[in-house]
Amino acid sequence: MSHDPVIEPIALPSLGGFRLLDVRELAAFEGDHPASAVRVPIEVWEAAAKTGETSFENVDYWERAIATLGVDGQMPNVVYDDGRMTEAARVWFILQYFGARTLILNGGWPAIRGHEDLLATAERPAGTATFRAQPGSGPVGLVDRKSLAAELDRDVRIFDARTKDEFAGEDLRRNARGGHLPGARLLPHSHLLDSGLLKPAEDLRELLTAAGFQQGDHVVTHCDGGGRAALAAAAVARAGYEDVRAYYLSFADWAKDESCLIVRD
Repeated sequence: MSHDPVIEPIALPSLGGFRLLDVRELAAFEGDHPASAVRVPIEVWEAAAKTGETSFENVDYWERAIATLGVDGQMPNVVYDDGRMTEAARVWFILQYFGARTLILNGGWPAIRGHEDLLATAERPAGTATFRAQPGSGPVGLVDRKSLAAELDRDVRIFDARTKDEFAGEDLRRNARGGHLPGARLLPHSHLLDSGLLKPAEDLRELLTAAGFQQGDHVVTHCDGGGRAALAAAAVARAGYEDVRAYYLSFADWAKDESCLIVRD
């Protein structure tokens, strides 16, 4: 069964009631946002996911953080960012991982600015909701470094969503080592987008096929720090693949462990 995690702006009214979550920076949110929108503190969430005490293993922390947004686990949530799509995908991944039904708004804020008619059924929460986290219950799973390292010699297809230079090890970003995971297939996240929109399912399937992926593959996506990996996972799910996980901590986490093999072509 396909789980398309992306919704087109024109389809928003078909949801009935939904929560609207804004993933832009605080200044942008304060400058202009729909009356029904609640801001996700993305700077806090991004740091928390990479910190031991508040990592995804700390279910209580994330349950509280999600409930604070008014997310109750029943009403669907729609997340949008400034149009880059990666930050909305990051929040989508976290919410769906813990069991909150969530969709990424294709095109982000630019696609709904000035279109209040599309948001007529969005409901602003009255305050903190009751949310019970169910880790791993979403359509896209999570994998950590240790588990992925153990799977490299098995039937796993690694989707590297970074740039060509990162993949080749020419752009280290902040890492001490550069290159790519053994067997990884490169498909830069920018190739998944067209004018700020995630491409349709058919186009994504063609891209994935050309990159060496096939329906039925167990696909693990990664980037350097989570956002592009989440968007890649959303793209793979939109393309109809059903066995998808994200290595959310991604290459930055892999590179710091000297026991993890890195390939440089």
